Amino acid sequence: MQSILLPHPERRLHLPWNCLQWGVFLLPILPIFGSISIFLGMILSYRHQFKSIRKNPVNQGLAILSILLVIISILANNSLESFLGLFNFIPYFIMFAGLSEIIQTPSQLRQLSWLMIFGAIPVIILGLGQQYLSWSGIDILQGILGWSLQLNGNPVGRMSSVFMYANILAAYLIIIFTLTLGLLIEEWQNKAENNDGYILNKNQKITLLIITLLLTAIDLILTNSRNAWGLAVLSSLAYALYLGWWWLILLVTTGVTAVLGSAFAPSPIKDGLRMIIPAYFWQRITDENFVRPVETLRITQWKFALNLAQTRPLTGWGLRNFTPLYEAKMNVWLGHPHNLFLMMFAEIGIPTALFFMVIICWILSQGFLLLTNSLTNPSERLVYYSYLITFLGLILFNCFDVSLFDFRVNTLSWIILSGIWGVVDNTIGNSTKNSYN
Repeated sequence: MQSILLPHPERRLHLPWNCLQWGVFLLPILPIFGSISIFLGMILSYRHQFKSIRKNPVNQGLAILSILLVIISILANNSLESFLGLFNFIPYFIMFAGLSEIIQTPSQLRQLSWLMIFGAIPVIILGLGQQYLSWSGIDILQGILGWSLQLNGNPVGRMSSVFMYANILAAYLIIIFTLTLGLLIEEWQNKAENNDGYILNKNQKITLLIITLLLTAIDLILTNSRNAWGLAVLSSLAYALYLGWWWLILLVTTGVTAVLGSAFAPSPIKDGLRMIIPAYFWQRITDENFVRPVETLRITQWKFALNLAQTRPLTGWGLRNFTPLYEAKMNVWLGHPHNLFLMMFAEIGIPTALFFMVIICWILSQGFLLLTNSLTNPSERLVYYSYLITFLGLILFNCFDVSLFDFRVNTLSWIILSGIWGVVDNTIGNSTKNSYN
């Protein structure tokens, strides 16, 4: 009987890999059960691979970073808030170390992409029901599901589906959009019938991917997130550039130029373009329908975060300390400064923040080197490339927002990074073994 689960290349890692697969599938719609399954997979990975995990240089770097974050929390302006903030970082470092030992091949990355897409389908449908059919509620099951559906979204009029806020849904959908597009291109280019143990055949896969991609794009639009709109365009351009589809690059660039022109071009040009481009887009891009207090503007938040970083550049003010400090100064509550990097400079200090960034950049640079030098199979290259641009998309998203406070998006982000590093580390390990043979 065919299964949606893929066996692990190493028999002893079969059980932790199965736990991870189930966890990734369940996480969006049943986050409690999904996170438990991922946790079990991680624990089993430590049981089998602890020696390898301990010796891995990236994991050693994350261990040092964890110690630095604890020290910073002790010295923080509000230590209690900072210690609570550690839960947005250290558990994910531990998870990354365990899962990167499980994920070893591009085939596994492809499998995780499919599971993320299957898990996203209910989220997409619930979002459409929320906006067009006035679906809401399920509050009685919130303790089991981990979410409730808010009528007409949050904020009202912006789709949020099973997430607490529209921008968080947008970050999640960027992951799904980019991975779905990558799988669709792979299936379209792959002339051979290859089910990989799946229930679906090639044509069914392509149909499902096209429908999912279109519905994801619609949901992205309805989140009203300018950040996500731009990233969807950039991810499409990234695939077009990789494949050398210059006609698509020209087409997308022309469309984007027209939309931006309808928002910012001089009056005669702008007026003409606004007759073609729906007002929904240029009104949102210009924000002309909203009068925002200065305290809620991103530029105000960024300046405040920079000032905090300059005041305490070495140790920062402590994790989760931006919010009370901003509220005390501006009399406005904000959960974050809408830029992850400025937030880290302000909260954990410039040296520690740069150390964190160096670790992430090292992983990504090794990933691109692997893509360039070691992966020869076109299908495997495309799958791996999709993970690289998905994570780069998340980095760009966090230049204008902060997604780490939602544990589902944060978990998926670290799983994607685990996959990138896991394939690199496994390839390096195999090369070392072969050099001794």
